[in-house]
Amino acid sequence: MNVTAIRIFSILIIALAPGFSAIAQTLPMKEPRLTEEQARQKLAEYAATWHTQEQWEKRAANIRAGILRGANLVPLPHRNDLKPIIWGKRAGKGYTVENVAFESLPGFFVTGNLYRPAGEDLSQRHAAILCPHGHGLNPRFSPATQTRSAMLARMGAVVLAYDMVGMGDSTQLAHKDPNALTFQLWDSIRALDFLSSLPDVDPARLGCTGESGGGTQTFMLCAVDDRVAVSVPVVMVSAHFFGGCVCESGLPIHHSDQHDTDNVEITALFAPKPLLVISDGKDWTKNVPTMEFPYIQSVYKLYGALDQVENTHLPNEGHDYGSSKREAMYRFMAKHLRLNPQLDESDTVLDPAVLHVFTDDHPRPAYALKNGPEVLAELKKMQNSN
Repeated sequence: MNVTAIRIFSILIIALAPGFSAIAQTLPMKEPRLTEEQARQKLAEYAATWHTQEQWEKRAANIRAGILRGANLVPLPHRNDLKPIIWGKRAGKGYTVENVAFESLPGFFVTGNLYRPAGEDLSQRHAAILCPHGHGLNPRFSPATQTRSAMLARMGAVVLAYDMVGMGDSTQLAHKDPNALTFQLWDSIRALDFLSSLPDVDPARLGCTGESGGGTQTFMLCAVDDRVAVSVPVVMVSAHFFGGCVCESGLPIHHSDQHDTDNVEITALFAPKPLLVISDGKDWTKNVPTMEFPYIQSVYKLYGALDQVENTHLPNEGHDYGSSKREAMYRFMAKHLRLNPQLDESDTVLDPAVLHVFTDDHPRPAYALKNGPEVLAELKKMQNSN
């Protein structure tokens, strides 16, 4: 089936689906995958459109506008009171963890865990790091997510590990909701608001790191919100693969009649700030050292900032956020956020049962929105109130 046929078929399927919304009608312009040679050609085409910092910044501004427009976040919604819920503090080895929820839209909850250095003085300002996760079974509770969050707290950062929509405690809509990308990007923006509101957080030292779908969230957030100071997207920066889930490529953030780009350029929008791209040899990031990273370097070169961008490539590893990838991230975050580097990952995993935000004893508030259409209606309401 060719691309045109697939597009027509997709339009028919979605148009006939129950709950089809006005926002979701704006479908991605292309499939989320190219051949590797097509990707190489596209990068060459993009590179031919800019040669100076001024030309790149004009292109970058158009890409940012295209992302927000494609994600149906123009205008940005009004920022409501977050109404944070924080409870269940537990002490680990060198860190504490609490269960957290806050409202990215009235009645729509972002859920996660807040990690802090043990024995911290809340009058002291710390760096803060967002930890979005990838796809999988309850990935916020996975050893990989818990370990990196706890380790970064041990190193001196306040850390928020938060759920993708439709996962973990975020069950007000399905992860496959056609507007998942919209809600997820807005959740990430509001997660920065939450961290920045904490009395022990230095809003000038904010980082973000996630793997796979969390890598997509990392570079998408960093593209549209300039508050992030350090970015580490893991196993996701690729010129030929755009992410196979609606939360990554379900809306036309890459292609429209006004812009055309890929995840490499979106990642490069972070220049000239500190960026570490982590890749491996057994997934779609296998070409990063020879294709994607040189393109990103060429953007950083415009700013005289080649020393701010790095690639850790692990040719014998696969698609995960394993220990060697975490170690590279720890060193980079420590260097650029002024943390205390540590590599001992022992005693960093708790029973997932104690990390849930909403339980029988702590239920989700009764006024919570109940499904995707209700969340979408609230988002539109908040956009119209600006």
